[in-house]
Amino acid sequence: MMKKVLWAMVGSALVVATACSSNGSSSAAPSASSSSTTTELTVFAASSLTAAFTQIGSDFETANPGVHVTFNFGSSTDLAAQIASEGTADVFASASETAMDAAAADPGVADRTDFATNQLVIITPPDDPANIGSVEDLANEGVQVVLAAEGVPVGDYAREMLDSAGVSTEVLANVVSNEPDDAAVVAKVASGEADAGVVYLSDIAAADVGSVAVPEDINVIATYPIAVVTAAPQPDLATSFETFVTGGQGQATLTSFGFGPAPR
Repeated sequence: MMKKVLWAMVGSALVVATACSSNGSSSAAPSASSSSTTTELTVFAASSLTAAFTQIGSDFETANPGVHVTFNFGSSTDLAAQIASEGTADVFASASETAMDAAAADPGVADRTDFATNQLVIITPPDDPANIGSVEDLANEGVQVVLAAEGVPVGDYAREMLDSAGVSTEVLANVVSNEPDDAAVVAKVASGEADAGVVYLSDIAAADVGSVAVPEDINVIATYPIAVVTAAPQPDLATSFETFVTGGQGQATLTSFGFGPAPR
């Protein structure tokens, strides 16, 4: 009789212990989804904005704890096409009004505003082996030139500038590579794979390259629009990011990376 009582007491204790263990485990290890407080903001931006927007993104995260900004940098034309097909972007910052027009048509944008300008510059390897000192020098025999491809904003602007300078035919004959964006042009020239390239002034801020100014009368001023993408996953946060870019701190950062002010 005593053995039956003891076994009953042991069984009851095990049940209680198991229940306590189960309750304790549930409260001490909540699911990952319930413990996560990070909100992701996805920004599609022209490759020429890489350095400036990386800094702006970091500053925005500091000002908005719990927010993580993810960037997709590339050719504005390609980004507009991705935005239409993928539907993942919250914000689009373009180096081309035409690319923004495409995004406005599909899937649509809101709060569109111009936030910066940029201009062209000629770049060379640090040792400048071809002795490039002017736009006309790009037309010299044997000079290896790299441009962004046609359809890429900086590539189109470069061709427009060369046409204004009257050396388009000669320089295009010297082009050895058409790159997908300005970052690729900088990389080719910095590595010595070409004698010269044409990119944005902002591209040389952190690049190990030489530079030659393009005269104002033939230079092309690029205007940069930014907008919230229609059906953005985080529309309110997207609006806040746009406000941050166009505000004092964002504008100061853009200036420090070589961008000009938005057109008045």
